[in-house]
Amino acid sequence: MVRAVTLIRSASLSDVAEYAYAATAPAEARLIFLAGACPLNPDGSTAAVGDYAGQAAKAVENLRTALADAGAALPDVISTRVLVASASRRDLVTAWQVVRDAFGDHDVPSTLLGVTVLGYPDQLVEIEAVAAVLDA
Repeated sequence: MVRAVTLIRSASLSDVAEYAYAATAPAEARLIFLAGACPLNPDGSTAAVGDYAGQAAKAVENLRTALADAGAALPDVISTRVLVASASRRDLVTAWQVVRDAFGDHDVPSTLLGVTVLGYPDQLVEIEAVAAVLDA
């Protein structure tokens, strides 16, 4: 399958980041803007209460579902923003590693943020994304 997203790596910037620094999509691509994927179960309850990795995994699962409903998949994502309700870098890295592993070689430009609070009770992780697809 031909993908719309092209990841751009910069030899001028540090290689310590675990993601591409930029990405592009051609003008004919359809952009998909996803609301933050939250770690919510189908009944609306928060999954994996108190578990950063568990909530990141559930958020990725819900992100995959939203993408599929829009006709896309993880390799179509052009950027992400991962929000983690914590001031601890360790908690941010725990959530990030789950997200990073889910994307595999498709290491899209990403921003990882520690925030004070998220919208649902006991919520620790949320993942925003933009995707681009070429419709047949």
